[in-house]
Amino acid sequence: MAKTTKKQRLGRGLSAILSSDEIKSADEKTAASVVGNIIEIALEDIVTNPHQPRTQFDQEAIEELASSIKQLGVIQPITVRKNKDKFDLISGERRLRASKLAGLKTIPAFVRLANDQEMLEMALVENIQREDLDPIEIALSFQAMIDQLNLTQDEMSKRVGKKRSTITNYLRLLKLDPIIQTGIRDGFISMGHGRALINIEDNKVQLDFYEKVIKDNLSVRQTEELVKKFREGKILSLKPAKKTVPETIKKVEKELQNILGKKVKISLSDSGKGKITIPFTTEEELEEIKNKLQ
Repeated sequence: MAKTTKKQRLGRGLSAILSSDEIKSADEKTAASVVGNIIEIALEDIVTNPHQPRTQFDQEAIEELASSIKQLGVIQPITVRKNKDKFDLISGERRLRASKLAGLKTIPAFVRLANDQEMLEMALVENIQREDLDPIEIALSFQAMIDQLNLTQDEMSKRVGKKRSTITNYLRLLKLDPIIQTGIRDGFISMGHGRALINIEDNKVQLDFYEKVIKDNLSVRQTEELVKKFREGKILSLKPAKKTVPETIKKVEKELQNILGKKVKISLSDSGKGKITIPFTTEEELEEIKNKLQ
């Protein structure tokens, strides 16, 4: 029997694919003519995966890919499954977006056999293996596999080829305050910084440390040391404690407010020196304050 070449396979079974419904089982009569084929599919017939774990796409990178596609075409086909008169995208959303940007009408696609759960799992696993996925996106992908595929961390470890401890470290990032998670996604701090900050349970304190890490450009090691001192009680807070105003000062402050009919603030320095602040909005108001003081 003559060996089928890749070129012969391109477009093979297209009429069967377009006339069949969703293919979920290898036993279905049209499966043999559908599964395993690479065909050109109209971009408008492709439905993106609603379970796509990637939520941020680098527009500049997509524009560069679109430029390459204009010159060389789509080198690696996307992966889809047939679903009635449309195709569900399993993987390759960057290539799909870039192809649209490049003005293509069709794109080469590899048709796979997949039910809903398999489709979700393939999309999640493929994205987890990508090098350009940020740590929070990876963590969300792991969490989605746990929630939607009912997998344990041990089962997930075997599926994605990563150590259980690695999966645990990613999942722990989701316990960080959302602002810090965004900071990791945007590259303000690294996953290592995030792992150190997780050890602070109070989210408000977490944010204080996060702000200091960014402000002082602390390394992961410096952040770990700072958090360690906090947990050991050597650092109680990163913010200076508010000084207690003596009752005698508060009494004078209140008396002045009654005399002037204005809010008066008396503050003290560490040396015991102080100042009185009386706000005003107009020159007339200032003249009124002066007259009352006289």
